[in-house]
Amino acid sequence: MQMHPPSLTLVSHHLCPYVQRAAISLAEKAVPFERVYVDLADKPAWFLELSPLGKTPVLKVDHRAIFESAVIMEYLEETGPHPLHPADPLSRAEHRAWIEFGSAVLNDIAGLYSAKDEAAFAAKAEALAAKFARLEGSLGPGPWFDGDFSLVDTVFGPVFRYFDVFDRIGDFGILAGKPKVVAWRKALAARPSIRQAVGADYESRLERFLSARNSHLSTLMP
Repeated sequence: MQMHPPSLTLVSHHLCPYVQRAAISLAEKAVPFERVYVDLADKPAWFLELSPLGKTPVLKVDHRAIFESAVIMEYLEETGPHPLHPADPLSRAEHRAWIEFGSAVLNDIAGLYSAKDEAAFAAKAEALAAKFARLEGSLGPGPWFDGDFSLVDTVFGPVFRYFDVFDRIGDFGILAGKPKVVAWRKALAARPSIRQAVGADYESRLERFLSARNSHLSTLMP
């Protein structure tokens, strides 16, 4: 008997970078899926039943649910076409480590846009600059992180998307003097799966979100 592929639904939030990871992975694998959005400030009961941590993304596979973006990406690697992990076990482990590094970068970005004063903001900008300097020393000839497009690229597409808005607010020097990182950012921005991982109103939504933070960054916004 022929088995039908499962029905996939990606439970999303408009701004969540971790949701974007899952959406990019699904697009790269050309796996059909539906997408529904939730308001994380007013979480519906059905969502809390699916997500024990109350976070996005959640991937519904028929009537079962997977939460946490790293777990979702690994499930898609095991079940979908077009592998985004390297075949070599050691290289695969290295990529998983850099995915964790990407999550640490996102934590610093959250610290940057939440910093209440100039000193805290400058400290977060310095921490981010140091992380990107580490990436600069680890990147190969390009255009992707390490040879073929991989899950590491999937993770950093949403990271650089923040800078599209940050750059309009001011020049904070975080990516300055890092030509490989800048070239990687440009290549990722042109990738269809990354462009299409968010809605057309993403940047305006992010600007409203940042403006409402009552943070040092929000005082710099026009």
